[in-house]
Amino acid sequence: MITINHELKAYTPIFLGTTQHSLRLSLNILIMVGMQLHDEMIETYNVTVSAIALGQLPNIGSEIAIDEITGSELAGFTAKIHQSSAPRQNTVSTELENLIDIKNVGRYQLLKGQNNMTQTLNVPELSNNNLLLIRQLLGVTQQELATAMGINRKTINRFETGEQKISDKFINKLITVYPQLAEAIEVQFDWVSLTFPDLTSKQVITDVLRIQENLFLERQTSQNFYTREMAFAGEKNIYIQDFAPVKNPETQTVEQKFGTTLYLTGKGTRLFEKALLEQNMTWHDFFEKARQYRGHLTRLDIAINDKWGLLNMNDLVKAVQEKRFWGKSKSYAVHGNVDDGWTVNFGKSPFVIRAYDKHKEQASKGYDTDIQNRVELELHGDRAEQVIDHWFEHDDLVGFTFDMLHTYLWFTNESIDDKILKGAMVRETIESNVEPMPAWSLLTVLGHKMKFIRQPKEQSVARIEKWVLESVVPSLAVLKKTGYWPEVIEAMNSAELSAEQQKLVKATMMNAMTQASKHLNINFEKPKKRYIESNEQKKRTY
Repeated sequence: MITINHELKAYTPIFLGTTQHSLRLSLNILIMVGMQLHDEMIETYNVTVSAIALGQLPNIGSEIAIDEITGSELAGFTAKIHQSSAPRQNTVSTELENLIDIKNVGRYQLLKGQNNMTQTLNVPELSNNNLLLIRQLLGVTQQELATAMGINRKTINRFETGEQKISDKFINKLITVYPQLAEAIEVQFDWVSLTFPDLTSKQVITDVLRIQENLFLERQTSQNFYTREMAFAGEKNIYIQDFAPVKNPETQTVEQKFGTTLYLTGKGTRLFEKALLEQNMTWHDFFEKARQYRGHLTRLDIAINDKWGLLNMNDLVKAVQEKRFWGKSKSYAVHGNVDDGWTVNFGKSPFVIRAYDKHKEQASKGYDTDIQNRVELELHGDRAEQVIDHWFEHDDLVGFTFDMLHTYLWFTNESIDDKILKGAMVRETIESNVEPMPAWSLLTVLGHKMKFIRQPKEQSVARIEKWVLESVVPSLAVLKKTGYWPEVIEAMNSAELSAEQQKLVKATMMNAMTQASKHLNINFEKPKKRYIESNEQKKRTY
């Protein structure tokens, strides 16, 4: 028995897998729970639970000790668990200290492909205005900050007036004392597409993705010169395009042309992270394996999620309109409005920087998100490969991402004189002579201290759900109120599904991504089970 929104249900809650995993410490995690009645899966919920109360994750398909679920699709669901894990609670503070063990990000002198990108990457430093903004966002006085940090108030004052330089040691301790700073910004992959010249789509599914082939729907396509498309659960979130086998009219033999492109787009990228998690693989491992199969990146989007609302898109748009910004590329475009949200693009392919109101964008689709704004770095072809090359060589994707952002785009609080824009050493002159926009400056600095995370979210059959809610539910309500509801239930229970519909049900209800491995046993009590992208971090943890 379980209570759902204060209504008692004769359901047995079944654990179907994680829908969130992160490098940053999170005391509240997202999991997928199925409601089982008489061995039939009735419905599924993505719920937020306390990692402390949950303790070690149960095995896929096993019962989970949830007493109550409350919430809605729009606002999200939360669950209460009737068991607690004292050992986990005792390790929370220790894990937080380990999390904020920030390593020196170093300086990048030369980026491969210097003909396409700048020869040097600028590395941001925390300024006095940045610290003042942080204190305002935290809502603390100089004395309160000094007390929490264990230093003299006069030291804080000297930092904020610029009399004394802010050290890395101070920043690291600041994030430890105020852990909400570590939650403010996240970095994750949002779009990944790879071309494999020697593989078929089925080989990509079984050898590269390692997902069950029968969860993909095969259909014809004429997109990108391919003839066949394999789509996970019928959705274009995870899909592979290649050439369908054809019969030689002369020999009557079936011939297969090789060459495929894999697409992980937005939500599909989050879904695929479940498979990576269960294969005990990191993104770093995946890209290494892809290269072993001669996979070449055609597009890579790196998303910077502003969860704190540090940026204000109205301010950014106003700065663009008033020419209070400098970009490596002179190309830019503004779309949207105040009510529906703004989007601003800087640059052209193969490297575009995009900033937009993520919360409003999701709200327009009927979804809710804790991300306020997003800045995306969209890289194509060799530019995307350069990022992965650097990651393999230096093992610091986050630092490198913010160095690129800091180097290629800069906002100011004051107008920039035309003489500066037309002169030599434009960027250096602007930084030396024009006051920066505090929020943008802080984003690039604070971002350096963040961790690369993966945050898979729930699989969705959004198209079916939207159609049912908009077109079917009103008719069902009429049938229910006029006494025809039992016939509807009986018809649904006896309905025969097509092969494609059966695959869709299986992929959705049984949490397809968790089937990549038969055994998932994540113990939150052991730091070695945390997902860590950094090889150097992995060596320390393991």
